Amino acid sequence: MMMGWGFHGGGIIFMLAFWVLVIALAVWLVSALFPRSTGTLPSQYTRSNSDASKPALEILKRRYAQGEITKAEYEDIRNDLMG
Repeated sequence: MMMGWGFHGGGIIFMLAFWVLVIALAVWLVSALFPRSTGTLPSQYTRSNSDASKPALEILKRRYAQGEITKAEYEDIRNDLMG
């Protein structure tokens, strides 16, 4: 009769390999869906200080031209933006 370990103990090895594969696949799937952040931004998202202040200066000029702010406020804000 065929009683015993089956495949001469090889069944447990295949079962272990199966579960290792399932766990590895789950870890890979989670890491693919939720990548770790390296803490740095890609260069396409970083700008120099002068580039970052250009849109702000345009808004400031528009607000001054429309009379929303005084000349003193304009100069103070511009000096802050220019660093």
